[in-house]
Amino acid sequence: MKRFWTTAEAQPADGGWSIFLDGRPVRTPARAVLRAETEPLARAIAAEWQNAPETVDPRAMPMTGLANAAVDRVAADPASFAAGLAKYGEGDLLTYRADGPEALVSRQAERWDPFLQWARRRFDVDFAGTHGITFVPQPAATIERLSHAVAAMPPFALAGLSPLVTIGGSLVVALAVAEQQASVEEAWAAVSLDEAWQIEKWGSDAEAEAMLEGRRAEFLAGARFLDLLR
Repeated sequence: MKRFWTTAEAQPADGGWSIFLDGRPVRTPARAVLRAETEPLARAIAAEWQNAPETVDPRAMPMTGLANAAVDRVAADPASFAAGLAKYGEGDLLTYRADGPEALVSRQAERWDPFLQWARRRFDVDFAGTHGITFVPQPAATIERLSHAVAAMPPFALAGLSPLVTIGGSLVVALAVAEQQASVEEAWAAVSLDEAWQIEKWGSDAEAEAMLEGRRAEFLAGARFLDLLR
């Protein structure tokens, strides 16, 4: 769409914060008033609108997009949305290891084991691991406790968690970021380890690099969204 406003600003409204364009509230795609739960998030969303060019690209407004999702998609049925994210725990990336070469095996252990160790302590669970891509079921108690942790999160937090889980493929890494037990760069290094290894060994091309950078941007946006909720 074309830019039609001069000023975007965040203001308190109805117990939260709304974003106004020349005094008119921003609405979600479903036409609900877009309300943010915290002032930092509202100001970040307002900044996206204030800095938008004449032709607006929604992909350049990730905080707005995640907030729209929280209002329109997640809040309507948070239990179902949480259950969809929790299913990633059944096949968490960190439990599927390479059986060679030794350098890759060592790198996976170095980057992934600390996340699993944290989750074992935090949730009092254990994980079944395997080599290759053959599915291995996780203990029922592990799935139950990880699912409970996700289900306890409010809609805006679930919206921010979503790209961390779906892009990274690891519920454990996503929860570590959400609970501030790992930096987003540490988390991205973990979930993109296999791609980085392939590029290191076989090289890359412009299209593959652009796709990886796009995934990274979405992953970092989810982490930033969660930070702005605190």
